Amino acid sequence: MDVNREAPAVDADWHRVHPASPFVRGWVALVAVVVFFGRDIFERALQGRELVDEGLNGRIVWLLAGGAALLLVTVAGFVLSWYFTRYQLSEGYVRVNTGFLFKQQRQARLDRVQAIDIVQPLLARIFGLAELKFEVADAGESVVRLAYLPIGQAKQLRATILGRAAGIAPGTADGAEAAPVPEAPEHVVLSVPHGRLVGSLLLSEQSFFVVLGAITSVVFSVLTESGAVVLYLIPAVLGLGAAYWKSFNKGFNFTAAISPDGIRLRYGLLDTQAQTVPPGRIQALRITQPPLWRILGWYRIQVNVAGYGGNPGNDNAARTTLLPVGGMGEVMQTLALVLPDPGTPDPYPVFAAALNGLDSDAGFTTTPRRARLLAPLGWRRNAFLATGTALLLRSGRWWRQLVLVPHQRTQSMALSQGPVARRFGVADLVLHTTAGPVVPRLIQADVGEAVALFDQQAARAREARKRQTSEQWLAELSKAGSLPVPARLQPAQPLQPPAPLQPAQPLQPPAPLQPAQPPTNATPTTQEEPHNG
Repeated sequence: MDVNREAPAVDADWHRVHPASPFVRGWVALVAVVVFFGRDIFERALQGRELVDEGLNGRIVWLLAGGAALLLVTVAGFVLSWYFTRYQLSEGYVRVNTGFLFKQQRQARLDRVQAIDIVQPLLARIFGLAELKFEVADAGESVVRLAYLPIGQAKQLRATILGRAAGIAPGTADGAEAAPVPEAPEHVVLSVPHGRLVGSLLLSEQSFFVVLGAITSVVFSVLTESGAVVLYLIPAVLGLGAAYWKSFNKGFNFTAAISPDGIRLRYGLLDTQAQTVPPGRIQALRITQPPLWRILGWYRIQVNVAGYGGNPGNDNAARTTLLPVGGMGEVMQTLALVLPDPGTPDPYPVFAAALNGLDSDAGFTTTPRRARLLAPLGWRRNAFLATGTALLLRSGRWWRQLVLVPHQRTQSMALSQGPVARRFGVADLVLHTTAGPVVPRLIQADVGEAVALFDQQAARAREARKRQTSEQWLAELSKAGSLPVPARLQPAQPLQPPAPLQPAQPLQPPAPLQPAQPPTNATPTTQEEPHNG
């Protein structure tokens, strides 16, 4: 993100947001003014009394004038906010100017766009407006918001930005505004039924603790012969109800589609959101399975995307969720979207062993038997496997987890070993990516195997980054033939999603990466020296 306060060279193609934007954004302030001045009148009307107190008859004109002045100042602020909010798309950047007292210009390179969201709060949906929000590097300072645009204009602007970011929409050399790009075609890959979403909430971890807490409260109430214990549960019930509603609202009507722009996610009941995440921007992926979900074979998929991880907002969990709940088929389909080339000629057995296997199934390397006392239940699950394109880390016997990190996304690594781990001859290997819900960590690996993986993964990451020389992810995938990319200007041509990872239809990847042996005395610049803790 580049932030500066200098006026751009080209000022001919600036646009303003919709005139109703400040009112949609600040309707709470208008409601507060009306409530403040109208509450007493409303209460008097309900009680059948005079609308205005007799003692105020002499000052009613001044009160009305003051209220009108305050309302006028508020509306004037909204109008000025709209007038001084402008945006421009040119010279490979998107620029946004805001503020009439304290002016600010934000600009971001289009080829560094990480993800784009179209957000429609309930009031904006009523007026047919949407907020365009896209991330560049880290959440917070890098987020650029355009609120609000007509929904059609927001979609077209998103298509133009994503086309430039993906490398399939040509730019302009003279600094003029890029030509509008029609929205890319898409193919819906999967959707989450409402019944499955409700079932996942009922079988979630929080439901387990709700039932456990209710049983404990009832037992304690019977033993103490006091019903006051139930009163203390009311705040907890309200909080849990809000958490359930938030999860249901964010996961409602969840659909995933594939397009030349990337993976399109749509969800929301009252406030709808449409995300577009280029697969090449995903830094790490995690598949989890709570104990109760094993009954129905359900999984959850979350990702790290630059720009999402550090955002402390309430919608961050939904924005980093690639699949809220799905079976093995949906998981394999999603993996095919994120990792078109799995780096192994027979991917289904590999990923099945990663999700549900034990010991050395499909070639995984597990915690040595001598360290089983450190994890009596999980040592047979703690394992790793490197394919030609990604590193797979699995863990957890009850709460199963699989973490997948593409080799080129490994930013740095660290080996850690505490005194107890040193006694058993094991160590942990941590891979550093962008901030997010996924924390890649290999648990309790043999020291020799961990050190060897440390060096080999550094070599794999170095070689993978050499092969990926462009930030334009779609151009790279098209060159490798990993993802079907129809011409954007030919919407009649149907878009076919990549085949799911099925045992009968294995993907045919390029030859697996054979990294050269790293120098014994040289340390890659992206890795950290192993240390003893």
